[in-house]
Amino acid sequence: MKIIKGLPFELIFWITALLLLGTADVHDHSGAHFTLCPLANMGLTWCPGCGIGRSIAHLLQGNFGESFKQHWFGLPALLILCSRIVTLIKLNLKSSRILNLKNKEEGYV
Repeated sequence: MKIIKGLPFELIFWITALLLLGTADVHDHSGAHFTLCPLANMGLTWCPGCGIGRSIAHLLQGNFGESFKQHWFGLPALLILCSRIVTLIKLNLKSSRILNLKNKEEGYV
């Protein structure tokens, strides 16, 4: 639990979002599911954000053709998110090493 508290919120958010998209049922378009999308909640059937979300979900489930049909920006968006996750992990590791070195230096003085 201490490890999770030390992680940046953005890192936890993006990893959770990708896990949820990877396990989402992308074939249910009945509109009966819960959504936070304001456009869908207003009754509009088209939303660029929902299309990217469905596209990423298809990619994570291995449906590349269907992903491109949902939104052409799904693959670049997934690559950007993965790049951001790797960057946040590297920054977190670097800052934890710096803190560990400072703690060791204080012990020597």
